[in-house]
Amino acid sequence: MAEPATSSEEIPAEISDADVTAAELENNKTNAMAEEGTNLLRKLEISVAEAEKRMGKNSVNIQETYTVYLIETRPIEAVADGQNPAPDSLWRRYSEFELLRNYLLVAYPFVVVPPLPEKRAEFVWHKLSADNMDPDFVERRRVGLENFLLRVASHSVLSNDKIFYQFLKEENGWKELVFETGFQAKADSRLKALNATFRVKSPDKRFAELKHYSDELQAITSQLLRVRARVADRLYGVYKVHGNYGRVFSEWSAIEREMGDGLQSAGHHMDAYASSIDDILEEEEHYADQLKEYLFYAEALRAVCRKHELMQYELETATLDLAMKKQQRDELATGTVRTFSFKGMTTKLFGQETQEQREAKLQGLEEQIVEGEELVKEKTVECDEFVKNAWVDMVRFKEQKDRDLKEALISYAIMQISVCKKGIQVWANAKECFSKM
Repeated sequence: MAEPATSSEEIPAEISDADVTAAELENNKTNAMAEEGTNLLRKLEISVAEAEKRMGKNSVNIQETYTVYLIETRPIEAVADGQNPAPDSLWRRYSEFELLRNYLLVAYPFVVVPPLPEKRAEFVWHKLSADNMDPDFVERRRVGLENFLLRVASHSVLSNDKIFYQFLKEENGWKELVFETGFQAKADSRLKALNATFRVKSPDKRFAELKHYSDELQAITSQLLRVRARVADRLYGVYKVHGNYGRVFSEWSAIEREMGDGLQSAGHHMDAYASSIDDILEEEEHYADQLKEYLFYAEALRAVCRKHELMQYELETATLDLAMKKQQRDELATGTVRTFSFKGMTTKLFGQETQEQREAKLQGLEEQIVEGEELVKEKTVECDEFVKNAWVDMVRFKEQKDRDLKEALISYAIMQISVCKKGIQVWANAKECFSKM
């Protein structure tokens, strides 16, 4: 999707007769993001300039074809001074972008980390290639990867990450820095997160609502993309019918000498109209990619919810464990057992412990209680801090989403109006040809 900043005033869009191409829209949003961005975008121009196919061997020593993307960065100050220096550049594979994002997810669990563009095409109309090596798909993915970098670079927290800066500037060595952080060991397993989801006793209502919000966002966006693909298929068929009209008029013109010129001209208009659908639907794919970004954002929202549930579960577990330790201490100190326990049955069968044994156990329990209180305090602070930071980022995300989708849908409507006007003009021209016969 296009690259808005983290905060800005909405600029009212006006529907005009002018055609707005996907490239122009992309450039306008990039400029807006650069103006509103935080420190890193004020220091660096960042772009993914081109894509290139290469041959090489994968991890199991099998020859494969893969795509690399050229990242270029240029100091803003030098550009502002008119120096226009050559950009620093390096090539990255899609898998390296994935590694960077996985690191950011672990390092900043309270952030709605921007998603990467799809690895393989989904929700496409049937005439469009779903091959991930298709040039048009690679180009759209290049735009999506650039958008990802600009999203991260415009984020007030993510943009200050040193490893992200290394990713942009250093050809080698950045992966080692990532693995040195131990982010893989810190990553929460899905099974652990699922367990926490079902066992949290007092879930935060705000995060429950946020999970519902993410589910709705995914469902509605998926439905929009499915409808758009079906409409594109139908539209493609309508336009190609005009190609049949063009052939009929051309053949007819060879038979009817008096009407030949008019029929030939009308046939040319029909042919031009039919051939224009490929460019139209290719441009529409850019708007579909903008919707897909928010389809994938839904999973990023759920990741924040899962992390909170896990932290809440750990806090509740630590609190329960502390309460049990305190109960054991009280029972041992008074010699009374308030609840059934194996220890109580053992005492009845084999007699009371000696005073020295009881005092040693009491001392051990006191030490465990102190540790437990520290752990509960630590988990409480950690959870409160997570909620505070996550909610700040959630407000930022919702403002960004409202602004982005409003702008994308308005631009899509403008494009459709333009397409309809061109269709009317084609038929007006054909009518004029028929009138002259």
